[in-house]
Amino acid sequence: MTLLWTDVLILLLLIASIGIAFYLHDKEHIQRPLNKIAHSKVGMVSLVVLMFFLLVGLMDSIHFKSNQDNSNEIISLLDYCATPLREHTEKTYSAPFATTLYSKEMIAKDGSMQWGYPRLVYGGKHLADPEKEQIADILLKAGFGFLLGLALFAGLILLSTGVSYLKHGSVPQFFAMYSVVVTLFIIVVFSTMLGYLSLYYHVLGTDKVGEDVFYQAIKSIRTGLVIGTLTTLIMLPLAILFGILAGFFRGWVDDVIQYLYTTLNSIPGVLLIAASVLMVQVYMANHEAEFTSVIVRADMRLLFLCMILGLTSWTGLCRLLRAETLKLREMEYVLAAQALGVKQHAILLRHILPNVMHIVLISVVLDFSSLVLAEAVLSYINIGVDPTTYSWGNMINGARLEMAREPIVWWSLSAAFVFMFALVLAANLFADVVQDAFDPRRIGNEAVE
Repeated sequence: MTLLWTDVLILLLLIASIGIAFYLHDKEHIQRPLNKIAHSKVGMVSLVVLMFFLLVGLMDSIHFKSNQDNSNEIISLLDYCATPLREHTEKTYSAPFATTLYSKEMIAKDGSMQWGYPRLVYGGKHLADPEKEQIADILLKAGFGFLLGLALFAGLILLSTGVSYLKHGSVPQFFAMYSVVVTLFIIVVFSTMLGYLSLYYHVLGTDKVGEDVFYQAIKSIRTGLVIGTLTTLIMLPLAILFGILAGFFRGWVDDVIQYLYTTLNSIPGVLLIAASVLMVQVYMANHEAEFTSVIVRADMRLLFLCMILGLTSWTGLCRLLRAETLKLREMEYVLAAQALGVKQHAILLRHILPNVMHIVLISVVLDFSSLVLAEAVLSYINIGVDPTTYSWGNMINGARLEMAREPIVWWSLSAAFVFMFALVLAANLFADVVQDAFDPRRIGNEAVE
């Protein structure tokens, strides 16, 4: 097994999340908003979609060296599972479910050279007469993939039900939500159907170098999740520490912190990120011995991009926490703790920090989608992730010239848009539910009622 830097950070973040979940599972003030989220149809449906993306991202974060052909190439578990997609490379563009290239070429036919569409090497190669057999074959394989997905869905339901009965003696609570079951059914069945069809066709076509666009789209999920999560992990400590200190101590501490984030906000973000990325590129160019693998170079640039975005995006949350802390420090229980001689660090940890965590949680969920979109924008202007890294931003950047072709090559841009739209929409919907559940004004009104 080979661990990249981003793999290590993702593993640490996963362990920390599990630990926090175990610590908070019996806290009543946390259970109330969580129960409200659990009873929200929109919240649970969006959570199921996010968990699906997270599962794909985790599969793509387990790396090991492939001994195939003695190449020692570093691949992920997702790469191994999607080996046909990774290896079935065509010559150039081909449309979704096509059996020929997208452009005409001179081909040998009936003993002479003719102008026509060459057959693909892998897409539909099992068909003897594509014009007559293609539609029926696609429908047949889609039906078989549907049955496989149905069997897989039934197995998941039986397994989760059995585990729930052994532990609690009842059916899992989320099964009571019809919308959650339907969403899970659609994801499992549709993913299985596409996966089975991709063994025989390029379901989303191929790009300029003949690489499968469906493979690129699912590989880009990890990049979006890494940008959204690791950047937040870097940004949170700075925002929480400086925001609470500025609001609680005020005076010169507040002045210094305000000067710091005001100065940072005055620097154009794109220019700061561009300068930092160029510095990283110069460093890697001068130390080539430390970055012998393409995937290691790309991973290091991705890590530095997360660090840069984290160091430039903490100011907004810091301002919110400063304002909330200014209000909390004047509350009666804080003044009483100060009058009783409670030490300042104890007041910060016991009274201030727990009462600002709803703002932190809401901001984290809201910032996730904006960071995913930021990666796409930065990659579009060539200051984002490494060009060899699979990302929706790189797909969009590569597709901008394809849109000017005649006939137009639309599937790369469409695939990136659909996958990014699904992830960002699910994150935004879940953020709205979390915001409603953890809003202290709503919680207070419900308690009064």
